[in-house]
Amino acid sequence: MTDTRTLRASDDNVLEVRTGVTGKASSMGHRLTLVMREWTATVSEKAGELVGVDVTVDVDSLTVTHGEGGVTPMFGPEKAMARSNALKTLHSKDFPTIRYVTTEVTGTDEGYRLTGTLTVHGTERPHAVDLRVARIEERWRASFETTVTQTDFGIEPYSQMFGAMKVVDDVVVTFDAGL
Repeated sequence: MTDTRTLRASDDNVLEVRTGVTGKASSMGHRLTLVMREWTATVSEKAGELVGVDVTVDVDSLTVTHGEGGVTPMFGPEKAMARSNALKTLHSKDFPTIRYVTTEVTGTDEGYRLTGTLTVHGTERPHAVDLRVARIEERWRASFETTVTQTDFGIEPYSQMFGAMKVVDDVVVTFDAGL
């Protein structure tokens, strides 16, 4: 019998995206930390072993939490503008969700290798994630870090000043949750 449980975004369960900046004017741009505030992960287990994961992220829940570098510090208006630019880049009105569904789960020394399909911007691509699982005090924690290339999903990275400052094509996605 397969057991399922659902994890949701919370202060203890975090899905982040980190961006970089490139180009001749890159020193003017911010390296952003974005948090996805609304997501669910349905985790399937059989005999205590992970057998499947299905994650759905609400793109509109994207929040700019931090901006490093740049000419000016990031306060409310700058964060709001960065959020607006990110949502436009992702075409969030046309593609309101991001989804990851495993097709295979393999045990590793540190946890599991998840192989599956990542759907971003309406484009599906195979994607593998190494999920680390560790017992910390009385709780289990799961985490991963993976790189997603925006252009692989038909996304044109945000740019300004005729491309003299633009977001790096590869973004880093991190996940940390209590189980």
